[in-house]
Amino acid sequence: MFTRRTFLSVAMTAWATRQGRAQGPSTEKVVIEPGEAIAVIRPELHGHFAEHLGTCIYGGLWVGRNSPIPNINGHRKQAVEWLRELGIPVLRWPGGCFADDYHWRDGIGPPEKRPRRVNIHWGNYVEDNSFGTHEFIELCRLIGAEPYIAGNVGSGTPQEMRDWVEYCNYPSGSTLAEERAANGSPEPFRVRYWGVGNENWGCGGNMTPEEYAAHYRRFATYLRDFGDTRLFLIACGPGGNNLEWTRRFMEAMPRRVRMHGYAMHYYSSGKNQATKFTVENLRAQLATFWDLEKAVLEQRALLDKYDKDRRIGLLVDEWGVWDRMDPEEEKRYGRLFQQITMRSALAAALGLNVFHRQADKLVMGNLAQTVNVLHALLLADGPRCIRTTTYYAFELMKPHRGATAVRAHAPEAPPPSLSVSASRRQDELIVTLVNPRHDTGAELECAVTKGSVRAARARILHHPDFNAGNTFDAPDRIVPRDHPVTASGATVRLTMPPLSIVTIQAGLAGV
Repeated sequence: MFTRRTFLSVAMTAWATRQGRAQGPSTEKVVIEPGEAIAVIRPELHGHFAEHLGTCIYGGLWVGRNSPIPNINGHRKQAVEWLRELGIPVLRWPGGCFADDYHWRDGIGPPEKRPRRVNIHWGNYVEDNSFGTHEFIELCRLIGAEPYIAGNVGSGTPQEMRDWVEYCNYPSGSTLAEERAANGSPEPFRVRYWGVGNENWGCGGNMTPEEYAAHYRRFATYLRDFGDTRLFLIACGPGGNNLEWTRRFMEAMPRRVRMHGYAMHYYSSGKNQATKFTVENLRAQLATFWDLEKAVLEQRALLDKYDKDRRIGLLVDEWGVWDRMDPEEEKRYGRLFQQITMRSALAAALGLNVFHRQADKLVMGNLAQTVNVLHALLLADGPRCIRTTTYYAFELMKPHRGATAVRAHAPEAPPPSLSVSASRRQDELIVTLVNPRHDTGAELECAVTKGSVRAARARILHHPDFNAGNTFDAPDRIVPRDHPVTASGATVRLTMPPLSIVTIQAGLAGV
């Protein structure tokens, strides 16, 4: 079997980048092993997250039923269309930190009678609760996403969350099911994914692992399956690769307690504002995705010591880049508004490559967040709405969903270096390559160890300036384009400029 240490990379030729003359393309060899299956790439690995934070919900996804902005029953029409086109597999809501101060009854019933509440976590804004459970479920149905609800453990009670599950899932006949029907939804929502709290080591209660384990045990006891909906209960894991949190939590968790998922969070912090990154800080942020992969490996290995049958799936249900905020942009567009650049797209693709390579160890990933906040797919301001480079990174990698991940090896080099993931769907081979280097292109030879390739096609997302992005004034500055690629025998050849993402789809024979 090939290993990444099999390869050497050599440099030289010239590409122009914002930093001046780039080093020229090295000849680099990537090896794909289509006969070495890892696991099916669950579509949920490409999931997303929408929190009541800044203008992600209000002013982003939700503009209101009486808005002059084109909408579908209050949902921003353009956002619905683009998210449906991308195919959001699963959407997590209502937080985040907001989840552990959210009481679901505030968001049901006639909108004009819903209470106005202060969002204590994100700026003390007053929210009118016009976007609640029914609106969230409707949004999920409009875009084709599975709903994932994060319940309130920090300031809530087991009864409150237990009633929310019944309200959503009990078919008919109970008082809560009839209340749901009276509020316009006679059919159950069939919400499968339920997070039992969020970041309970921090904003969700500042608990110790043992304290949270005790809360989880109590809550999970009362969360039941109703009708044909089998719950998938998700426990709060660590922030980053905190092995002590996982060890102490699992030590306090009896095996008899139902737990189907365990969610870690992993943010890649940036030292600059989004459009002002230096080369040094670009490299430092993108290198964290090698640490993300290490975290996935180590967290899964530790879970395996307590869960040898892997009945508990590992999630990364918050991840992405978190740059320094521009106070003026936050004032105009809301808390944690972040411009999205070519660097952001590279980061998204590096993260998805990690998830593909570790498809046997993960069951879900949720990028933070969907609109305007942090690592967003869309940016919205009044009637304007644009797709970011992050959106296009996910679009380029969409063909991997549901395919079987196979072993793929890039040359060994210090991060951030060339990244690759590959998958196979019957006689089709899908390869995504990410070149996060700002100054080095590559002449690539992708060698297939078994069978042959033919009829290859490729698309690229690229810009020579890592601080460039799509803006309200230039919404199509960076979009995917067709890219030259050749396939002959067992080799696919292409050229990759610096700062680029390429997905190749090729016919595969003889495997």
